[in-house]
Amino acid sequence: MRVSRVTARLAGAALATLVSGAGILALTPSGAGAAVRTAPAAKVVTTTVVTKAAASGCATGKYQKQVEGYLKKLGGYGTVTVDGKQSAADCAAIKKFQKRFGIQPAQGLAGPTTYDVAQRLASTNTSACKAKSSGVTFCVDLTHQTTWVMKNGKVYLKPTITRTGMKGYRTPAGTFKINKRTAKEWSNPYHVWLPYWQRFVGGRGFHQTTTYIHDKWRGSHGCVNLLQQDAKAYYGIGKIGSTVKVFGRRPGT
Repeated sequence: MRVSRVTARLAGAALATLVSGAGILALTPSGAGAAVRTAPAAKVVTTTVVTKAAASGCATGKYQKQVEGYLKKLGGYGTVTVDGKQSAADCAAIKKFQKRFGIQPAQGLAGPTTYDVAQRLASTNTSACKAKSSGVTFCVDLTHQTTWVMKNGKVYLKPTITRTGMKGYRTPAGTFKINKRTAKEWSNPYHVWLPYWQRFVGGRGFHQTTTYIHDKWRGSHGCVNLLQQDAKAYYGIGKIGSTVKVFGRRPGT
C-alpha cells in the first residue's frame, strides 16, 4: 500500500511538470528526486515551444501582403505565401530581399522602405529601355528609380535600385556614351570620393552612393547613385563608348 502512494505522488509530480514546464524539485517528494530528473518529457515539451517561437520571430509589417506579392513576382528570394501573414519562409525571403538592396535594418519587417523598393522593382518594364540588339546598354528608369543592364537585347543584370538627381539637379534623359572611367574619382565640388566612377554626360555618371541610398528626399546632384555591389558590377561591365539610355523623369523633379 505504501508503494502505491509513492507511485501516485510521482505520477502527480510528473504531470504537474508537464503542465508548468518548471519547478521539478519543488514538486518531487523526498527521496524520489533522482527518478523524476531522468524523465525526459518536460524537456521535450519546453524545447518544442522555444523552437516554434524562434521560427516565427519576424514581426508582421504594415505592408506584409503587398511585399509578399511583389517578392513572388520578382522571384529569387525563396518561397513566399501571399496571405498577409508572417511565416518563417516569408521572414527569410523578406530578410534576403532587404540585405540585397541595403535596406536597414534587415529584420524581415515589411515596412514602408521595403514596400517602396519592392514596388519599384516589380513595376519596372525592362523593354521600355529599347536597348540595342547588340552590345551592352546601361538602362536608367528615372520614373521608377531603377537601373539594369542589357546585352544583345536581353537582360544581362536584373533591375536594381538607384537614386538620381534631386530637384534642381535633375538627371537628364537621353542616350549617352561612357566617356570616362575611374575606380575612384575625387569630386571637387562636393569633396567626396566617388567609387567605381563612370561618367556619361557632363559631370554626371554612375558611382557608388556616398550616403544611405534609401533617403529619397536627399537625391543626388545629377549622378546615378548605386549600391556598392551594383557599382562594382557596372564598373566590371562598362567600357569607354558603352551606351547609356536614360528615360522617364524622377518624381518631384
